[in-house]
Amino acid sequence: MGRTTEERNPLSVGIDEKSVEEILRIINSEDQRVPKAVSDQIHYIADAVEAVVATISEEGRVFFVGAGTSGRLGVIEAAEMPPTFGVPPQLFQSVIAGGSNAVFRSVEEAEDDESAGGRMLEGRGITEGDILIAISASGRTPFVIGALQTAKIVGAKTVIITCNPQASVKDHVDVPIVVDVGPEVVAGSTRLKAGTAQKLVLNMLTTAAMIKLGKVFDGYMIGVQPTSQKLKERLIQIVGIVADVEPEKAADVLKSAEGDVKVAIVMAMLDVNIEESKRILKKVNGSLRRFFINRGRSE
Repeated sequence: MGRTTEERNPLSVGIDEKSVEEILRIINSEDQRVPKAVSDQIHYIADAVEAVVATISEEGRVFFVGAGTSGRLGVIEAAEMPPTFGVPPQLFQSVIAGGSNAVFRSVEEAEDDESAGGRMLEGRGITEGDILIAISASGRTPFVIGALQTAKIVGAKTVIITCNPQASVKDHVDVPIVVDVGPEVVAGSTRLKAGTAQKLVLNMLTTAAMIKLGKVFDGYMIGVQPTSQKLKERLIQIVGIVADVEPEKAADVLKSAEGDVKVAIVMAMLDVNIEESKRILKKVNGSLRRFFINRGRSE
C-alpha cells in the first residue's frame, strides 16, 4: 500500500540550494493547500461531529488516539476542552503511543506496538457508549490500528483522521476523514501540512460539537470556568454584553451565580436569585438559546 505522506514533493527538488526566502515561499505555498483539502471533507467531519454529540448526549466519552505528532495533537485537543468549555476532564481523553513521556520526547518505536493501542484503551475502560477518534497521517500506524480494532470489538464508534487516500483503514471505520494534502516539503515530515490539516479538523470537530451541545452562545464560550484573572474578566464581559448590564452588575451577579455564566445571565436579566435562575434554565434543558426564544415569545 502506498503512502502519499512519504512521497517526495516535486517542489522540494533542489530546495537545499535555495535562499531562505525561497524555502519559506515553498513551504507557505504548500500550506495554502491545506484549507481546501479540509474543506473537501466537511461532509465527513459533520458526520463525526454528529457522532460526538450523540455520544456525549448519552454520557459517553471521546478518546483521541495517535502516535508522534498525531498523538500530541490529540493530547492538546483533550487538554483544551475543560478550560474552554467547562466540561469534566474525563469526557475527552487522549491516548498516545509511548505514554505521557512521548508528549515531550519522541518515542518513535512505540508506534509499532499494535497491541499497546488496544491495551491502553482497555485500561481506560472503553465501552460501546464511547467514541474513538484515531489520528494517523499515514493511516497505517500499528498502535492506532490496534486501538481501532479494540474499539470495534467493544462496539464503540470509530473515526479516522488521515492524510493518506490509499490507507485501507478508511474502509473499516464508521467515519473516515481523509484530508489529502499531498507530499510534504520534507518527505515524511507529517508535522507539516498533515499536522496542520489534522489540527484544523480537530478544531472544527470539537468546537462544532460543543456549540451543538450548548457550550457556546452567539460566539461566546459560556461554559468556561473562571480559573484565572483573564477568564474572570472575560466572563464578566460576556455576562455584561449578553444580559445588557454594566460591568459592575455583571461582576456581582457572576459572583452570586458561583461563576456559572448561564445562571448569571438569567439572574441579571430577570433579577432573580440563583435558585430561581437554575429552575428556569432547567425548564429549557440548560439551553440559553431556548431561554431567549421563550422569553421573546412571552414579550
